[in-house]
Amino acid sequence: MIIDGISAVVTGGASGLGAATARALADKGAKVTIVDRNGDAAQSFATEIGAEAAVADVTSEAEVTAALDTAEAFGGPARIIVNCAGIGTAGRVVGRDGPMPMEDFERVIRINLFGTFNVARLAAARMAAAEQSGIIVNTASVAAFDGQIGQAAYAASKGGIVSLALPMAREFARFGIRVNTIAPGIFLTPLLETLPQDAQEALAAGIPYPKRLGDPAEFAATVIYAVETDYLNGEVIRLDGATRLAPK
Repeated sequence: MIIDGISAVVTGGASGLGAATARALADKGAKVTIVDRNGDAAQSFATEIGAEAAVADVTSEAEVTAALDTAEAFGGPARIIVNCAGIGTAGRVVGRDGPMPMEDFERVIRINLFGTFNVARLAAARMAAAEQSGIIVNTASVAAFDGQIGQAAYAASKGGIVSLALPMAREFARFGIRVNTIAPGIFLTPLLETLPQDAQEALAAGIPYPKRLGDPAEFAATVIYAVETDYLNGEVIRLDGATRLAPK
């Protein structure tokens, strides 16, 4: 797929992996709409890279529909969808205060998994109705495969995203819509940047090669590869420097 001139939507696009992806797509000539719950951050970054901004909770059908309308008004019907919105709340299944509250588990599943599915289903329906080929790139995590203690909810949500790739790719094939997933390892996102340098180095020490934290630009480059490579479909790509997470 040639990116130049195509309408693209990036959820969670105001920071971290989403922001790097939005910038890379804009640099390739895409008409990018940044969808984020932080409207001020989304608008500021959109202005910086020549994109559009939309405020939306990815779990809301009405808000995602409005965001897709915004994208269509800005650059035409969206044909590239990148789902980066998500949270990483940690908590043991059975902690010092007893079993994890179900609402805590549900919140992670709802935002990460339900949110990804909600955006994908609404965007795919529009692509199919418009008879336009397209691609959806979802963001999982290596925690889907190597979930650590305290990551049960997060790993379950990301495991669900991994499992969505193939059935959605098979279903959407008749519409010319591809679905791929990237499972990043430990990346230097704004959250990790708040850690002391020695803590960052300790995390990097466990990564075989390259022995450093991932650069969000590398995630963005992988999204670009997934978009531009038409034969890549129904795939999950681990992007992690060959790391395998320890139990804790």
